[in-house]
This record gives sequence, C-alpha cells and structure tokens, in this order.
Amino acid sequence: MSASIETLRTDPDAWDAWVDSTPTGASPQLTAWAQVKRSNGWRAERVVVDGGSGPIGLQLLIRDLRPTRWRVGYAPRGPLARSFDGPAIAHLTEALRVVARRERLVEILVDPEVPLGHPLGGHLAAAGWRTAPDIQTSRTRLVDLRPSEEALWAGLRSKWRQYVSKARRAGVTIEDVGLAGLDDFYTIYEQTARRAGFVHRAKAAYDEVYRAYERGGRARLLLARHADGTPVATLMVLHCGRKVIEPYGGMTEVGAASRANYLLKWEAIRSSRELGFETYDMWGLSHRGIERFKSGFGGHEVTYAGSRTLVVDRIGHLALAVARRGSVALARYRHDIGRTAPRADGEGGRDAGVPGAEDAT
Repeated sequence: MSASIETLRTDPDAWDAWVDSTPTGASPQLTAWAQVKRSNGWRAERVVVDGGSGPIGLQLLIRDLRPTRWRVGYAPRGPLARSFDGPAIAHLTEALRVVARRERLVEILVDPEVPLGHPLGGHLAAAGWRTAPDIQTSRTRLVDLRPSEEALWAGLRSKWRQYVSKARRAGVTIEDVGLAGLDDFYTIYEQTARRAGFVHRAKAAYDEVYRAYERGGRARLLLARHADGTPVATLMVLHCGRKVIEPYGGMTEVGAASRANYLLKWEAIRSSRELGFETYDMWGLSHRGIERFKSGFGGHEVTYAGSRTLVVDRIGHLALAVARRGSVALARYRHDIGRTAPRADGEGGRDAGVPGAEDAT
C-alpha cells in the first residue's frame, strides 16, 4: 500500500521512498538535501496533495531574506509526481499559495527535471507560474546504463577509449574511498576551482553533502591515483532511485596529463551500471570544453524545461531580483571570475547542486 499524503508530509523515510519511485525524482528533493541546507539557514517543508491519480508534491526550502520581513521558497527539481496533469498542478499551486501567505514568501521557485516541451510547463503556466532565470543546470548529458558493459564501452569515442587505456597503462588506479577521501577530494577540487575560475565553498560544505547522502547509502567518493599513489582526480557521485549524478569533481594538472580524468569518468559509469543503476547523469554542460569532454562518453543531451516562479509579493520580488544581480556580480569580483584562464577540456567541478537562491540573498 502506498504511503498516505500525511505520511509523506511527516515521515522522512516514506518521503524519500516516494521520491525514489517517481519518474522525475532527483537528489535535491531527498531529505538529505534539506539536512545539508539547514546549516545555510534554510528549513524544509514538504507540501503534498492528492493529485487525483496519486500524490503530487515537493520539498520546499524556505529562507529568511534578512534584514527584510520577507522569505523565499525554493523546491530544487520539484514538483514530483508519478504523472502530471493540469488539475493536479492547480491543486498543488493553491496549497503552495497557502504556505506562501503563512510564511510571508516573496516567491516560490521550482525547476522540474522534465525536458523542454514537456506538458508540465504548460500546466504550470496555466496555474500562474512564470518563466524564471535558471538556478540549477538546464542542460545535461544522460547515459543509459541498461545496455551491456561492452555496449557502453563501444559508445565512447575511439579517442576517449584510447585515453582511458593510456591512463591504465600509466598505472592510474581508481578507488571508492568513501569518507576517508574527503581531504583529498577537497584539495583537488580547490585546485580545479582556482585553475578553472569557478566559485567554490569551504571544505565543510562538501563534507556535509557527502556525509548527509552517505548516511542513507546514497553517495560514493571516487579517487584516481597516479602510479606513485598521488591523488590526481576525483568525483563525488550521489544517487536517487535508479539515477546517479556527479555534482562535484576535479583533477590536478598531473591528472590531466595522464588522462586520469578519462579513466575516472569511465569507471564511474561502468561501476554505476554494475551496481544496478539505470541512468548516469553528468549533471550539467556549463561550457564548451566540459560539453566536449562529456559527449565523448556516449549518452544523449537533454535540455530541461527550466525554472518557474510563483510570484506572491510583487514588490518583494522586484527587490529580490535587484539583490540577486548585485550578489552574483560581487561574488564574481571577489573570486576573480572572468579574469582567469579558460577551463581545459574535462576540467571543472560544479556547484549546481547548491541552490543559487542562497547566493542571491
């Protein structure tokens, strides 16, 4: 018997099991992500209603916009349902308006993991949702893990297979290091951020993400080592349902020269299939070099429908938009982004797993 609406609202385990079961279930909708964001001032509320053919809902993150009286709500990769239709979205929207009035929310942001052109976009528009600037990545590359390992290997570009083999011949090895690898992960990630010119957070932030998902058996930390044992590339992978994503990763200059990042990516894909997952999500195509690197591992590109906003307080919404633009510009200036060298192919972790609304307040 499926969980009741009230159970989904109040029971984290029931909620996570339901998220796992939905076609659009994604890791930022799991309880672990709410736990991660609590330390950044966000609190979570699960809003779930009966959609007629089953539950429809989302995990809504709420944060104060100090020093104002307003708050903002964000449901990364929500809403979720087994299927979407107009009446269900209208019902959920009304429930969210009730929450918004009670919580003094300026707006509620969602960015469902459905492809561009999906009917959900039209249902949201009909219920009063507007198109908004993207917070999470809007383009990604998905690899179907259901074919055989031989078929997956054949799906790599020939040059990519050569690079994987080159790394193996050079003595590069891949380990699933778990919690013990967090220090090495951050050292590599920090170097990658400096070289590639993207904003990174303190080590504690990535530790918290990994530990929150690892507690539920939903995280792996992979490390590539040079022949002499030196860590040279890393990937953090999370999973939800039958899907694996790779939100953060990086490599050293030695790792790039030895093609360790190619072997690491292949092993992440191969081992995810071996563990029984069905989809490997490369989590974003942020620039041309990354796009080229990831495309060599097969799969297909997907463009998502993008972000939507339900504006509740128009004056507050305009003020928030101005604050966001200023915050982004300041962050780029502080971290010297735009004045550093361009990223090399296959380089660069990504903070798309961290809601951008946090940085805009």
